[in-house]
Amino acid sequence: MSLRLIECVPNISEGRDRATIDAIAAVVETVDGVRLLDVDPGNSTHRTVITFVGPPETIVEAAFRLISKAAELIDMSKHRGEHPRMGATDVCPFVPVAGVTMEDCKAAAHALGERVGKELGIPGYFYEDAALTPERQNLAHCRKGEYEGLEKLADLQWKPDFGPAEFNERARKTGATAIGARDFLVAYNVNLNTTSSRRANAVAFDLRENGRVKRTGGLTGPVVNDAQGQPLREPGMLKCVKGIGWYIEEYGIAQLSLNLTNISVTAVHTAFDAACERSIARGMRVTGSEIVGLIPKRVLMDAADHYLRKQERSLGISESEKVKVAVKSLGLDDLAPFDARKRVIEYLLEDGAGDTAPLAGMTLTGFAEETSSESPAPGGGSIAAYAGAMGVSLGTMVANLSAHKRGWDGRWEEFSAVAERGMALQARLLALVDEDTAAFDAIMEAFGMPKGNDAQKADRHDAIQAATLGAMKTPLEVAERSLESMAIMAEMAENGNPNSVTDAGVGALCARTAVLGAVMNVRVNAADLEDRNTADAMLARCVELEAAAEEQERSVRDRVSAVLGV
Repeated sequence: MSLRLIECVPNISEGRDRATIDAIAAVVETVDGVRLLDVDPGNSTHRTVITFVGPPETIVEAAFRLISKAAELIDMSKHRGEHPRMGATDVCPFVPVAGVTMEDCKAAAHALGERVGKELGIPGYFYEDAALTPERQNLAHCRKGEYEGLEKLADLQWKPDFGPAEFNERARKTGATAIGARDFLVAYNVNLNTTSSRRANAVAFDLRENGRVKRTGGLTGPVVNDAQGQPLREPGMLKCVKGIGWYIEEYGIAQLSLNLTNISVTAVHTAFDAACERSIARGMRVTGSEIVGLIPKRVLMDAADHYLRKQERSLGISESEKVKVAVKSLGLDDLAPFDARKRVIEYLLEDGAGDTAPLAGMTLTGFAEETSSESPAPGGGSIAAYAGAMGVSLGTMVANLSAHKRGWDGRWEEFSAVAERGMALQARLLALVDEDTAAFDAIMEAFGMPKGNDAQKADRHDAIQAATLGAMKTPLEVAERSLESMAIMAEMAENGNPNSVTDAGVGALCARTAVLGAVMNVRVNAADLEDRNTADAMLARCVELEAAAEEQERSVRDRVSAVLGV
């Protein structure tokens, strides 16, 4: 069964009292299946971003408990902070992560709002994709007037979507809450070498989609109105970006505080480059940036690819190296260390799931020792996959060396494309190391099923057959991917850096071993598969793969010999 996860990112109006923050965040994991990922307080903003994930069935309960606890511990009548806010839990958006749709998130938002209004007596509005009216899609519209303007609740135009339509004693303490459904929003701050919030605001207005009010005679001239007497606006540079400038006392600098509401339209690196451009134009300089809360991994990967392209460097490097490129290029470690394992949602989910890839994550020594132990797994199938991964790693290395070879500057994109293909194959083959062991384990589990009656025997039989087919499919994919990788070694032996031709040759030898070894594992399981049509088709494909690997390896070896003159 596939994983179904929704992310919830409530922002509470408390950023200074750690005991209160922790007490509110702690209720999240009292709900089964929900995991707290991040708690990011801000002293000057007096606001904390809390991030947790869970399945649709329980995520609403966790959010409800958090809003209830925040209402108990935070008194909005005493709250002051730099960030716009209107409630103890100011906003509570749901975001699709895996196996769910925006419709699932909208349903969660509406279910939560109904409970918050009825059971907690807290008024509020649905926003973004959960909005019930077009104008309320915009969070800024819902929050207009902030907490101090909540007398508007009694106005028919501002009647809340849930909860009491009055600023009663309960609402004076809790404020109002905006509950929404949206795609990933990145809260992104850009650091400036100034203390002037006014100058930071000028840059923010240059960037944000809403821009600034149009004036004649410069920024301080009279406002230009339209025919209806409403102020005209000059749009900013970046779509799907909201922003203001502010001074952060704890850092002693001004920042651009940007919300990137659709990173498919305006990426983080696009906003950073634009901020650099406009800051320089206004006599300032960007010193770095910071991300508030968590981000999807693609933010860093896309940024790394962007800056590697600008440097005319190969994009076919490891994920960990790309993280370093992104962090340094965006200056994410300007104010504090940036730990991607704690800030990227995919990494947090991986790290919290236990040993999901125990073999591929081992040291070389650990893997060798585990293989030589009395345990039957990992066996030949996993070793074949690892041999394939090592083979394509060598081919990728030659591509990267060729991309950076002096005098070949005009060919960097050609070799970068090869290296990217190699990295994708490397990642898949490394995953197959563990998948092969899992396939063997599935067979053992199937044979261990009870067989005390006819129904149990039938279930056991079906499980054995399904596991046997899986134990053939996995090594067959190893063989397919390893053969595919041999094209990279052949290309690099022919066209790559001649100083590394032997590396391409060794890579081809490894890949051939992977193909032949994987084929052996298909054949050893084929005899137990009762579906002979499927078994025979897979065995026929094995013959083709074996012959193609032998031919490709001979071709690469001949090329290596020709280059070496032997």
